[in-house]
Amino acid sequence: MRLLLRSSVPSSTKGALVDDFKVMLTRKESFTCLAKAVAILVIFSLGAAAGLWAAAGPREYINTITVYFTGRGGGAPVCCRPDPDPDFAEFIAPTRLMHNMTDEQLFWRASMVPAAEYPFDRTPKVAFMFLAGTGVLPLAPLWERFFRGQEGRFSVYVHAPPGVAINVSEDSPLYQRQIPSQETSWGSVTLMDAEKRLLANALLDFSNERFVLLSESCIPVHNFSTVYDYLVDSHHSFVEVYDRNSKQCRGRYSRRMAPSITRQQWRKGSQWFEMDRDVARSLLTDTKYYPLFQRYCRPTCYPDEHYAQTFVHMRHGERNSNRTVTYVDWSRGGPHPAMYGARNVSPELIRSIRMSAEPCLYNGRLTSTCYLFARKFTPDALAPLLEMSSTVMQY
Repeated sequence: MRLLLRSSVPSSTKGALVDDFKVMLTRKESFTCLAKAVAILVIFSLGAAAGLWAAAGPREYINTITVYFTGRGGGAPVCCRPDPDPDFAEFIAPTRLMHNMTDEQLFWRASMVPAAEYPFDRTPKVAFMFLAGTGVLPLAPLWERFFRGQEGRFSVYVHAPPGVAINVSEDSPLYQRQIPSQETSWGSVTLMDAEKRLLANALLDFSNERFVLLSESCIPVHNFSTVYDYLVDSHHSFVEVYDRNSKQCRGRYSRRMAPSITRQQWRKGSQWFEMDRDVARSLLTDTKYYPLFQRYCRPTCYPDEHYAQTFVHMRHGERNSNRTVTYVDWSRGGPHPAMYGARNVSPELIRSIRMSAEPCLYNGRLTSTCYLFARKFTPDALAPLLEMSSTVMQY
């Protein structure tokens, strides 16, 4: 391998400097040692000045050195290209999730919209956002099996109580995927704050295109490819939105929210949403409606059941399916849905969730695939779920 160096300083300039140097040193007049030293110093200064002049002159005279490499067989040299900037790679898809930004700084940073096409190869990803209220993910082994072999098509984010570390192995896709968190309490606006915090951190990755909110009791009832295609190919977001003249719906509305939010615009729905990037960013940048929920939606009004639902209905109604993709059983009544433990889990249960008895609309067509996830599964349900995952859920 030969290393060739090319300088773009004009040869005429260099030749003139050399000639001047020869003339001064070969003149017949006698020079003292001091005079010769002064002459050499002057010539050196002239050379430096010429170099500066060349650098400030036309582009073709910029004093640069280009490095070329030639192969063993010679031939035309080919210039090398630098490796991709690791800082840019970290900027477009952060791998280090812990940071010191405040929520205000984080939301501002996450709300940025690219002004042009993405200057990198972009494969759309699904962001799986776990709101782990207790800091434990007991069904993590099932999710690890679900994610296996799908690198590059998903991202994981976990909001756990401050100071609590998720106990998973270093080779788990859940490892070091916790985001900076704050304390939450059931039924308060802090839950909605945590959801927005998850959205903001997920939006920092420019390849995340779909955003699904999950709890520690959720499971995937289909394999990854089915879930990925279903979400990425969807024309709509999946935020459950409905209006009922009941104490649990319209009865929670506060007239002090008017005129920004009227009773006719008020909506309710499941906390567990899925949305596309534009809707997620719009929700994150809302400064008009969210302060009203912080001020007036207090127990027995629950922001996680009303804020995103009302906002999406008002601002993105035409882009929303008005349904959730996370199954939950409220048929038994009461303030909490049915729970599934080891004794309740069976292939028949999972199949009934995978193939809904009541069809739903997907991109304008009826389908029996309405739910991609399900809750609430207890920790002891893990073993039977793992036993049937390959045969029933196909992962």
